[in-house]
Amino acid sequence: METLAAVLWERRAQWSIEPVELDPPGPEEVLVELHASGMCHSDEHIVTGDMPFRLPCIGGHEGAGVVMEVGSRVTSVAPGDHVVFGFMPSCGRCPSCSTGHQSLCDLGARLYSGRQIADGTARHHARGEDLSTACLVGSFAHHTVAHEASCIKIDPSVPLERACLLGCGFITGWGSAVYAAGVRPGDTVAIAGIGGIGAAAIQGAKLAGARVIVAIDPAVEKKEHALAMGATHVASSWEEAPSVISDATWNRGVDRFVCTMGVGDGALVAKALAMTAKRGRLVVTNIHPMAENSVSLNLMDLTLTEKQIVGTLYGSANPRADIPKLLELWSSGQVDLDGVVSRTYPLEGINDGYADMRTGRFLRGVLRYPAAG
Repeated sequence: METLAAVLWERRAQWSIEPVELDPPGPEEVLVELHASGMCHSDEHIVTGDMPFRLPCIGGHEGAGVVMEVGSRVTSVAPGDHVVFGFMPSCGRCPSCSTGHQSLCDLGARLYSGRQIADGTARHHARGEDLSTACLVGSFAHHTVAHEASCIKIDPSVPLERACLLGCGFITGWGSAVYAAGVRPGDTVAIAGIGGIGAAAIQGAKLAGARVIVAIDPAVEKKEHALAMGATHVASSWEEAPSVISDATWNRGVDRFVCTMGVGDGALVAKALAMTAKRGRLVVTNIHPMAENSVSLNLMDLTLTEKQIVGTLYGSANPRADIPKLLELWSSGQVDLDGVVSRTYPLEGINDGYADMRTGRFLRGVLRYPAAG
């Protein structure tokens, strides 16, 4: 079949909206009509080359839609089911999945290849070439084919333009606070970078019982957003943050510091660690350029105060359990998905959406497709 998709043909170029030929799903694959896709900063990393996905590539990994067709060996979803794509597939059988760490599924080793999990071939084609798909999903398209391991069934009553946020950004931020940082009632927390992921981290910290949540971001427009999501204090820069944190924690530093910036910077790690309390934990969620291999760090501080530095992928969450859980929390008013979305765009507006994102003034853009009505 033919569909429409946003394709990146070369680094630092714009997304090209064009017809794409889509093969039928294989035995373990699913054809999905997409209704919406979140515009995650990770797809910007594909453009810049910080994440070396194979090109040409259909972007998007934060999508939701309706199943149209399934392969002969697919058992977890059926035509008509509503699904969210998990950007990290989960097989349920590898050592990580079987011990409750779906975010580290062994199938993730194939993400950068952009080819189908089952046989390493492509289902998407344009201009006579095979296309990769971002995170084996390719949600910047009206339709896509992906492996069953990437599909998570959800209740059909949930609006898909909100459910799509859980394919990556919201669950990554929320899990960064709740799981990776392990925020507990009464903890003090700082979150640096208040985009879609940072806003979700604020909500996770609040729901986990944090009594102080310091949001750090230079954009004046994000101050009200951060406070609405649950932040108790705001700082407009890394220079201002130490005094804000010191005042809020009686000079102790925060128990948990979560980095959710658009692009990580190794030179800021020492600053974050200096604002972290004794036996505190620094969580690195944001992506750093793959070529970056240096970090500024006071190892004496790390040792003598027994601090921890941990990385997290997908917020250390288990998407098959946590996506339905978060949707139930949203339906009961305990988390806010609506407030995270700053603006919606058609697929043809994707380059405008990423231009808006680069200004740093909004939280999350969402692509909304004709199938959504």
